[in-house]
Amino acid sequence: MATFGNARRTGRPRSAEADAAILAATRTALVELGWGRLTMGDVAARAGVAKTTLYRRWSSKSELVVDAVAVLFDELRLTDRGSLRADVEDMVRQIGELLERPETKTALMAVMAESARDPALRLRIRDAIVGRQRHLVVQGRRRAQERGELPPDAPGARNCADRADCPGGAEAADCAGCGGAGGEGPGPGARAAARSTDLVFDVIAGAVVNRTLVSAEPVDEAWARAFTTLLLGGMADADRQIREQEGAGNAPRA
Repeated sequence: MATFGNARRTGRPRSAEADAAILAATRTALVELGWGRLTMGDVAARAGVAKTTLYRRWSSKSELVVDAVAVLFDELRLTDRGSLRADVEDMVRQIGELLERPETKTALMAVMAESARDPALRLRIRDAIVGRQRHLVVQGRRRAQERGELPPDAPGARNCADRADCPGGAEAADCAGCGGAGGEGPGPGARAAARSTDLVFDVIAGAVVNRTLVSAEPVDEAWARAFTTLLLGGMADADRQIREQEGAGNAPRA
């Protein structure tokens, strides 16, 4: 079982260029060799670095492959298409196109299968891949609120959701929902905002992953449009239910 520690490593400063070459080599080798035959030595040889260089950066093959996948998902961008519907459809298609790439599909399926036996790997996937992309939902939600397409957040939650390490999201000193730096934790508004963000992210990611990796069907324009209609049709009611459960009050209808 792989162990992912937070120990600070010493040595030469990391090179972004070398890291990019190593991660690209990892994805290429994984497509060609598969998880079982992939070794740190294979990656080092393809990237033109010493194997010790890899182990200074990544403690295991699992950790390396997760990071190789994570940088691909960092390419996702929430483009302003003028409406919430158009923004969601565009994001759904972006995720679908990314998952249809052989390097993404092979690497993601490999680490997901391995994570079933490795809780530490599962946590790393959550933090490095899933957690880093939740900001896209927050950004889209705020943009839609500014257009008047979605109701405003409950009091105390407006600045809550940009940072993965803060349940509410803003800098702790400025986060009314979390009670500030010395507060008592996230308040109802912050909890409601965080839960809504998680729910929307899980629905989008889960549906697109199932469509591309399980059903092996394309995320084409027609599917993205139909899925967006389904998502937006239920989002307002789900948001109101979450607010009621958290005691954050009902949202006004947009």
